[in-house]
Amino acid sequence: MPVFDYGMGDIKQVIVVRADLGMGKGKIAAQVGHACVLGAEHVRKSHPEWFQEWWGGQEKIVLKVPGLKNLQEVKRHAIDLNLPWSEVTDAGHTQISPGTTTCISIGPAPENLIDKITRDLKLL
Repeated sequence: MPVFDYGMGDIKQVIVVRADLGMGKGKIAAQVGHACVLGAEHVRKSHPEWFQEWWGGQEKIVLKVPGLKNLQEVKRHAIDLNLPWSEVTDAGHTQISPGTTTCISIGPAPENLIDKITRDLKLL
């Protein structure tokens, strides 16, 4: 498998989760899983070279933000840097109301670009 050098470091995916929703561990795991799949599929189509490099190790990091406003700020920064992102909105079948945005994925993308957005966020 070829390795591409963008001069940007490794390719990773970051999932940013809202900490204010009171989701249980299983619910968080499911929402993060949705974000990983949505983000990976998006990048597979939009940046196949990033996807191919990421696929071998599938590096993922899960971070948290205090609430929706903070999550929207992270998303806005991803848009400003032209990074691929995906948003998870819950169907509302279990713990939270329908239409609630629970998390976003950024990437898989070059980590030095993602780190510009997420370097100050805490691990979940």
